[in-house]
Amino acid sequence: MPRLAANLSMMFNEVPFLDRFAAARRAGFEGVEFLFPYEFPAAVLRERLSAEGLTQVLFNMPPGDWANGERGMSSIPGRQADFRESVKKALDYAAVLDCRQIHCMAGIVPAGVSLTTATAVYAANLAWAAEQTLAAGVRIVIEPINHRDMPGYFLNTQAQGAAIVEAIGRDRLGLQFDVYHVQTTEGDITKRMEQFMPLITHMQIADVPARNEPGTGEIGWRYVFRRMDELGYTGWVGCEYRPAGDTVAGLNWRERFDV
Repeated sequence: MPRLAANLSMMFNEVPFLDRFAAARRAGFEGVEFLFPYEFPAAVLRERLSAEGLTQVLFNMPPGDWANGERGMSSIPGRQADFRESVKKALDYAAVLDCRQIHCMAGIVPAGVSLTTATAVYAANLAWAAEQTLAAGVRIVIEPINHRDMPGYFLNTQAQGAAIVEAIGRDRLGLQFDVYHVQTTEGDITKRMEQFMPLITHMQIADVPARNEPGTGEIGWRYVFRRMDELGYTGWVGCEYRPAGDTVAGLNWRERFDV
């Protein structure tokens, strides 16, 4: 049975962010993830986790200037110094939150920058970052993201992500398999899951096309969840979806699909 983690950036928006930890625990979750923690001191977040007995499963490195469209810096020429600072900041938070995985966003490649240049920058940045995180006992995960939601994003397919993981090393880098992005970009969810399971260290779920909870769209969730178990996946599954209505009322999908 999948170990479900609530994504507090998307779920429980009925209450302020710091109150979502307690809301997730009341709803039966034992783990949480979110996009970015940097608005709050790490110690404050640690208090909420400890008070509710929750595990911090994942969060993202600083993405750059999010308000102005940046979605990560690791493939962007000229942002190497900023990227290194973002790694250090993320590791500071990971240490306080006792979080063993952090997601490194690849970024949207600027106009005029060739794919070859972006790839070289990305590889060099990830190799450096992986040295830092390995020493800290933390693993970087990389996530292919679909072009419909994030046009121009550098990393799009599972095969592309898997090649990077193999190049950097499985002990330093993991593949984040987001069912929503896989279905939107490539389809053939469970076959790709089978192919890349040895590299997958984190999974996320949302239905397609509206990115709401499982059971609201086109994906055959009962089969997808069964294949996760059959393929031996034992990591966390982040519920990175936007509830179609009230978060708690929408959680009945867990009983519907026996998870």
